[in-house]
Amino acid sequence: MAKEVTHNEIQQAVHNDASHILGAPRITEKAAMGTSDGVYTFNVPLSVNKIQVKQAVKALYNVEAVKVNIIRQRPTKRIFRGRKGTAKAYKKALIYLKEGDSIEL
Repeated sequence: MAKEVTHNEIQQAVHNDASHILGAPRITEKAAMGTSDGVYTFNVPLSVNKIQVKQAVKALYNVEAVKVNIIRQRPTKRIFRGRKGTAKAYKKALIYLKEGDSIEL
């Protein structure tokens, strides 16, 4: 017989999934300037899309994202102490909120 799943268990699963999607906020000078305009920047996994980011913001912070932009940085070649290598690829999400909404970082 299958176990019944409660509403709280579903909400907990969504919250855990959302926290893995959004990742850490980017703490840079440029990102900090955007927070006054209602634009928040987060690191996200390479496999995430805009819809998933929007749903994660709604689940974690209970605010509605007006627009989401995603920037994908490709791996770049680096030379460090005479050795060749590559810097990792990453994605960052720019989340635009309604005027008056904010996220506590």
